[in-house]
Amino acid sequence: MVRGRAPPGPQANHPQSVEPHRSEAAGFSVHQRYEWSYLYAFARPKTGEVYWLILPTVSAQVFSMALENFAREVGAGKRKRILLVLDRAGWHTAKKLKVPEGIHLEFLPSHSPELQPSERLWPLSNEGVANRHFGEIEELEEALAARCVALGDQTEVIRSYIRYHWWPNAA
Repeated sequence: MVRGRAPPGPQANHPQSVEPHRSEAAGFSVHQRYEWSYLYAFARPKTGEVYWLILPTVSAQVFSMALENFAREVGAGKRKRILLVLDRAGWHTAKKLKVPEGIHLEFLPSHSPELQPSERLWPLSNEGVANRHFGEIEELEEALAARCVALGDQTEVIRSYIRYHWWPNAA
């Protein structure tokens, strides 16, 4: 279920306009006309539960914030430990990443997205936004949030996508 967004502040705001990138040496300029949103997913293969966040970027700082939000939501701390299995994306392994108490990160081998259960969620989440036009980034985020909420009621479907036969039963 989509349960939160980035708190207000500069890191949470989408740019209203993006300054064009100019290359004097090449003699041309490029005007970036896109805004981006990123869907974060914390999935539990055993139950099919997914904790979703829609955030404006991927970085160590934003992932730290996502981890903190997730830890608070699930009650991770001294008495409750959570093991998160992650790929080796730069923002997952950054030295300045802040990992909350009660969260332990375990990394998969490099270049092995097929081992990451949450990678299999993206086709399901994309169904709510594929082949549609959105005039504003907020419209896209609303559609994506609605899709994530709908998926929250489909834990067996989610589980069938992310529960590998070799995955530990404790997960």
